[in-house]
Amino acid sequence: MIPSYANLGGKIHGGILLSLMDKVAYAAAAKHAGTYCVTVSVDGVNFLQPVEVGELVSLLASVNYVGRTSLVIGIKVIAEDVRTGTVKHTNTCYFTMVAKDDNGRPTPVPGLLLETPDDTRRFMEAIKRKELKTQYSVEFDNARSRLAVAQQADLLRNENCQLGY
Repeated sequence: MIPSYANLGGKIHGGILLSLMDKVAYAAAAKHAGTYCVTVSVDGVNFLQPVEVGELVSLLASVNYVGRTSLVIGIKVIAEDVRTGTVKHTNTCYFTMVAKDDNGRPTPVPGLLLETPDDTRRFMEAIKRKELKTQYSVEFDNARSRLAVAQQADLLRNENCQLGY
């Protein structure tokens, strides 16, 4: 990682890392699908540890799940201080990609051969992550539709904000 990738605190910008992760996810998805793929969502982007200027960053990608036209790509980010040999896991996240045909429409992708118990675990975890994401979306939409600001302003009582109207 070079100095121009750093923020004012001397750490590598999260956006730089996200851009690299997106490129790696694209490469893994396109290779499996045999066609152009686009990013439709990114889940689990938690920066566990900062990446420092001068560290060597490795991004490991795996196709964890495939649907009819979609793929879930797991990305693991590792940073290494080559002077000391210290290696740290800085991020794991999941990119959902969709394969596109020459006309820009979703196109079917090949099935995934699960060759190891880890492959099977990752596939099953992706199914569970998808279920939980759908469940969360439904619950949040329901909660949002019931949220009336005037009647529920007491929710803000212990928050670090004040109403200016």
